Amino acid sequence: MLNKEEQKSLENIKAIPYMEKTIALIEDFVKEYPTQDDKMAYLAVFDEIFRILNEAKSFVDEYLNKRKANGEIKDEKQALKSIAGNSFSLALAYIFLKNKEIDNINENIYITSKISKVPSFEEISIINVDGETQKPDCDLVIYSLNEDDTLKECMILSLKTSLRERAGQTYKWKLLMEIATTENPIKEKYNIDYNPKKMPLVAFATVNFYNEINNPQHKGMFKFFDKSFIAKNINADFIDRMSTLPKFVNENL
Repeated sequence: MLNKEEQKSLENIKAIPYMEKTIALIEDFVKEYPTQDDKMAYLAVFDEIFRILNEAKSFVDEYLNKRKANGEIKDEKQALKSIAGNSFSLALAYIFLKNKEIDNINENIYITSKISKVPSFEEISIINVDGETQKPDCDLVIYSLNEDDTLKECMILSLKTSLRERAGQTYKWKLLMEIATTENPIKEKYNIDYNPKKMPLVAFATVNFYNEINNPQHKGMFKFFDKSFIAKNINADFIDRMSTLPKFVNENL
């Protein structure tokens, strides 16, 4: 069951012009799912995000061409890059909310890209390094609330369509958090301070557009996260399918 704010978020995603085809493909997959079981279908569609975003690309190209012809954009390549990242985030949020709507995700668990909506988020996300602050690479936050609406548990989720850019940056904050919460000479040397009441989980998700996850340097990166997901219909022993996300958050948040 979704609350009014979540229902509004769902409608807002549907109203974004470049998401029209992506949403249609998600719903087509659910309608055509062999067992005609919505609970299974909305889990399975998490693993189809890569394919769906690729299939929606021609629609997005047409959308951008129209905007360019109308003088609304100048740099078409940059606009496409921005839309690709936003589409991944929005598609994931849409499918998450649809899963919650049919009770695949617990009622007290929420997803947002607006960190201001997460209670006590600054306390759990800011690490002080000799008076300067370090914040995580954060695209979505999945969190649960206590009965009094205080923060119960939290997972910071970093999303990447490609591992080529900023691949190392995504786990820098997680490594810094580990240093800040253990006794070690590095913590003392750099005057690192971090004392949250609640430690967040730090997770990573990718659509792996360029088939980079088997690169040894990238495979090593996944070991730093509490959980890593791939939005693609493949199996790998070092990264989990996105369809396992609801089970993971239900058990850990």
